[in-house]
Amino acid sequence: MATKLFFVLISYVVTICSGAAPPPPFTDAILTQVAGSLRMFVDELPQIPTLLGHSNGAVSPKPGSLTIGMYQKKWKFHRSLPPTTVFAFGTSQLTATVPGPTIEAIKGVPTSVTWQNYLPQTHILPWDASIPTAIATRGGVPTVVHLHGGVHESQYDGHALAWFTSGFRETGSSWSTSTYTYPNVQHSGNLWYHDHAIGLTRVNLLAGLVGAYVIRDPTLDASLNLPSGPEFDRTLMIFDRSFSRDGSLYMNFTGIAPSIHPQWQPEYFGHAIVVNGKAWPFMRVQRRKYRFRIINAANARYFQLSLSNGLSFTQVGSDSSYLPAPVQMSKILMAPSEIADVVIDFSTSTTPEIVMGNDAAYPFPTGNPVDNLNSKVMKFIITPGSPAIPDTSTIPASLVSYKASTTDPATTTRYIVLYEYTTPSGSSTHLYINGKRFEDPVTETPKSGSTEIWEVINLTNDNHPLHIHLATFTAIQVRTLTNQAQFTNCMTQNNDAIACNVASYLSPPQAGAVPANEMTWKNVVKMTPGTQTTVVVKFNLVDTNSPYPFVATTGPGYVYHCHILDHEDNAMIRPLQLV
Repeated sequence: MATKLFFVLISYVVTICSGAAPPPPFTDAILTQVAGSLRMFVDELPQIPTLLGHSNGAVSPKPGSLTIGMYQKKWKFHRSLPPTTVFAFGTSQLTATVPGPTIEAIKGVPTSVTWQNYLPQTHILPWDASIPTAIATRGGVPTVVHLHGGVHESQYDGHALAWFTSGFRETGSSWSTSTYTYPNVQHSGNLWYHDHAIGLTRVNLLAGLVGAYVIRDPTLDASLNLPSGPEFDRTLMIFDRSFSRDGSLYMNFTGIAPSIHPQWQPEYFGHAIVVNGKAWPFMRVQRRKYRFRIINAANARYFQLSLSNGLSFTQVGSDSSYLPAPVQMSKILMAPSEIADVVIDFSTSTTPEIVMGNDAAYPFPTGNPVDNLNSKVMKFIITPGSPAIPDTSTIPASLVSYKASTTDPATTTRYIVLYEYTTPSGSSTHLYINGKRFEDPVTETPKSGSTEIWEVINLTNDNHPLHIHLATFTAIQVRTLTNQAQFTNCMTQNNDAIACNVASYLSPPQAGAVPANEMTWKNVVKMTPGTQTTVVVKFNLVDTNSPYPFVATTGPGYVYHCHILDHEDNAMIRPLQLV
């Protein structure tokens, strides 16, 4: 049904996949040795710089305007590692950081950002022209910024074909403006921004192009009285990286099926765990409650986080939404791009030090078990004695209840099927949604303001974090596929779940398959292998159940995709056009 994917955005074949010369051969043992030579918990957790996405008026906040560039610079991921060449967001090369600055916005107050590209002529990492890729014919690194979880017009969404190079010397077919306006009309919550250029997302994020974005609601924040302020309300952006001996970022130069894709591999897993730009940092905390907005910014790694002394997380939000009530969690499973908003009460700790650990297999869920390196994330060191200022924050019994997922009738039910294609020997060649390429005509055309049911069928062996732009969704049911081989064979031939009688292959709904800490409106939902997940999708503002206060039906449209970046790039991504 599907053929090998060789699509580029220019008319000639590109044979050189990176401006960087291939390094000497590296083995996993060498990369493990480099990461293992870095002593854990010796660098302090950085406080990510903040940019206000609003200005302070005499009576109320006013719309804000920012200019943020993308720069090449050197970055110290660890005190014992030589400086690393990265791509970084910032208001200047000097102030650019990895992650980039956290943009703080106010609900209902627009933020305008002019995104500028100061990146060099060639990439610092290898890229693969045999997958759908933004290719600058005159040199330069194509980039475009997507606000993950944002609700805004599609021209400001960071469409994969709206890329641009330094000085806008070249632009993609969907590029129209250098300044994006984020109206911040949605409910308050946690978002993040990152590159979204077609075919280069995995390498541009790996190079460092990530940053957090928080929408605050001062009235709601005051009523909830969760830990607040820059010391006690912290963003933790977690990802994994591998380093060469000279400190450079290491990414494989040879593909898993090099005769088809010279460089592309199905997942990137780094040997060192990085939080806020430091490998295995530590953070000094007082004996009181802290709020942590945890973002999994890894390319492909799932994190299942826990605390070494048995202390629990109290989760108050998932992605950009609050939960209806706090949920006590001993472990939190986070897919790539997922956000967990948690409170940790260090006053109840029985030990002076706590290691945040990880035990998620990679690839998830049936891959390699964690080792001594990737099983550690960071350490908390508790300052002796009482907190310097009494802790008056609380964890309320109830949080925020948005409109229920089942109160509106669905206008449409769609089947969304996830496929992986392999060579005869089993090596992955590409992944598709509904058997279609990204450049194939749009098939998902929901009505703006509507509610839909998506039945997502995962025929692969991987858990896929499905991300939708603009809309929000929530999983309500998971059913296991029985006799999956027979059903997959039918789907491979027909690509039609109804014609293949999917209902006859479904077991009863799994009890507890949708955990309590994910029962809210999300922009990422995990899709378990060999299952059909029923998802309610809302194309409106879920907190008020009102239409978008802008026209969401104009071009270039939106997309939905797997947020394992290596899958998204090749090419588990499809267009989404509201009507």
